[in-house]
Amino acid sequence: MTEFTPRIFSGIKPSGGVTLGNYLGAIKRWVDMQGPDFQTIYCAVDLHAITVWQDPAALRNGTREIAAALIASGIDPERSILFNQSQVSAHAELAWIFNCVARVGWMNRMTQFKEKAGKNAEAVSLGLYAYPALMAADILAYHATHVPVGEDQKQHVELTRDIAAKFNNDYKVDFFPLTEPVIEGPATRVMNLRDGTKKMSKSGESDMERINMTDDADTIAKKFRKARTDPAPLPDTLDELKDRPEARNLVDIYAGLSDSTPQAVLSDYAGAGWGKFKPALADLAVAKLSPISTEMSRLMSDPSEIDRVLARGAERAKALAEPILARTYGIVGLVG
Repeated sequence: MTEFTPRIFSGIKPSGGVTLGNYLGAIKRWVDMQGPDFQTIYCAVDLHAITVWQDPAALRNGTREIAAALIASGIDPERSILFNQSQVSAHAELAWIFNCVARVGWMNRMTQFKEKAGKNAEAVSLGLYAYPALMAADILAYHATHVPVGEDQKQHVELTRDIAAKFNNDYKVDFFPLTEPVIEGPATRVMNLRDGTKKMSKSGESDMERINMTDDADTIAKKFRKARTDPAPLPDTLDELKDRPEARNLVDIYAGLSDSTPQAVLSDYAGAGWGKFKPALADLAVAKLSPISTEMSRLMSDPSEIDRVLARGAERAKALAEPILARTYGIVGLVG
């Protein structure tokens, strides 16, 4: 068995707006994973963003805003490789190889495509249908061994493993690793502040549904004070929150921001009403998030510096990906 360097890859779409859901569900964990155990590679996946139409100016701004959010949250461009996907052509080139390895039946089972396409599947872009192969290329272009994902993305990592296994089997090699999904943390899926049954989204109808990472302290506090709850106080156990989605969501958010667990939060606040808990959550959120918002604003005031950081990260990414792509071409039998 080939020994692969422990390496993490993860990406985030720059499709406009970064929310608390992105922070607790992904970015905060990415920050924590920087260290001696893994080489960490983080990417603004702008090629994924264009599977649906994007205004070019908004896409450029969104890519820089994602980079600013990552840096302001604690991603160190010296300790991690930070870049935007389109600057490293190996992603798109390897995706074509994987388009020829993956089976149509595998793509037809991808639940996210069904959800996004809905009844208009015939009218969506081919890119939206095939993008799981590009996602596999994102990961395997670096021989990434681990990918931190939310539950809703786990299927894509499973597909990446299927593609790697089929490639290795078809060409009788032990070349691509079977990447492991890493799903952990108390708030990997942050829900809507007005409807706890829906995921927090940057495209929701009301801005009160979400915490934007660009919100100032007053706005953050106001949104948590006005977040939907139910009349009952907080219980002693998580089981008692099973049918209380809004309450469970706020407890999960508190746990995520405080590096605690939902059960530990309930132990501290059992029996408390929302008049006590929501102000405490608002204070915690302001303390954790407003410095990030302030730093994002500073970074976005100098987009040329963000571009330099991304370009340098892209050069480092190419140094890893290009030899893996070249070896892949050789295994497949492409002359070059």
